[in-house]
Amino acid sequence: MKKLIALALTAMMLLSLTPVFAEDQVITLWCIATESDANRPAYEAAIAAVEAAHPGLTIKWEAFENQSYKTKIKTAMADPETLPDIFFTWAGAFCGDFVSAGNVYCLNDAYKPFAEELPEVMMQNASYGENGDHYAVPLTMNIVTLFANMDLLAEAGWDHVPTTYEDLIACCDALVAAGIVPFGCSGGETWCVTEYLEPIIEKTIGYEKLNAIFAGQESWNDEAIAKAVDIFQEMIKKGYFDPNALALGNDQVKANFIAGEYAFYQNGSWNCGEISDAEGNFQVALFPVIDGEKATYGQVIGGPSDSLAVSASSADPAFAAQIAFELGKEICHYGYLAGSGLPAWTPYYDTTEVKPLVAAVAEIVANADGMVLFGDTAMSAEPANTYLSYVSQVYGCEIDGAGFITSLTAALQ
Repeated sequence: MKKLIALALTAMMLLSLTPVFAEDQVITLWCIATESDANRPAYEAAIAAVEAAHPGLTIKWEAFENQSYKTKIKTAMADPETLPDIFFTWAGAFCGDFVSAGNVYCLNDAYKPFAEELPEVMMQNASYGENGDHYAVPLTMNIVTLFANMDLLAEAGWDHVPTTYEDLIACCDALVAAGIVPFGCSGGETWCVTEYLEPIIEKTIGYEKLNAIFAGQESWNDEAIAKAVDIFQEMIKKGYFDPNALALGNDQVKANFIAGEYAFYQNGSWNCGEISDAEGNFQVALFPVIDGEKATYGQVIGGPSDSLAVSASSADPAFAAQIAFELGKEICHYGYLAGSGLPAWTPYYDTTEVKPLVAAVAEIVANADGMVLFGDTAMSAEPANTYLSYVSQVYGCEIDGAGFITSLTAALQ
């Protein structure tokens, strides 16, 4: 009898640790892991693993293209009942706007069982309020990375990726003279343009100043920023960028780079896996310093940003929160091994087979001097949209550096 009582008590304890949910329960999820997205395999594997761990659970998920998703999720916030249980979000002010509107479930309690695997520092970009309450589960962390096709550089007489601004210009001039387009950038997706402009600004004014500007603590009205914009436009006017890419999407531009149409491609480190797997000799680096008195080579754009949040309107937000953490852990696991991001979670698996470009970016991050979160997520929705509209005009050379700082300052006052 004592043994039976002990077994019964043990069973009750185990049940108390596992949320009870109805058979055939469905958790809905929105994300940006489309068929062509580098994170797609990680999501597929993670969802299968979490469903297997919860018999009777189905995760019904939908994936949307990056730019259209930003509009969709913001529109859904106006009618919270249309939100899924779990949704992808970028950290920083992007998620913060949703938290301020009361549409996101607080994850403080759900985080506790995972705290030993997920460092508190990784939670900070999606923590808000005086108490630093947690509202999103980080997946992986990424930085803006300068990818280089070393075979094309060799054709122009270069055996290394330039690490100074002067050498980068000399290299680009040599590439153009050899009939090779130095850079590919999607003009059809403005966030891709920021992957070029923001490192140029950072390496001109320094990461601390740029962080303060994105936070609204300092003004855009800075001659050094105007100089950075003019440098970017001078590169465009000198033929360093493929003019045909102005109307292309990022997937096509990336494919063109991998196919050998451009010598450089500056975009997120989530592309490391796909580029590592491609035929060719590729290396990674950072955009070089322009003003050495204000910036260093190790200052980067990026950080823990890609996250999952839980809708406050979910029918069972506590269970959805647990599933969000489980998904986050597994997406990080499979994403890191596939090369679509650096781990926000402490790896619990063999990492000796990590792809070479991922390992190289990990070393860059380990030696980083400072980070600035991507601008369109570091800023709240309205100023971010304004900022992106002027970035688009910069890439089209519709306004110069002076026009950029003047117009943006006036629009955000």
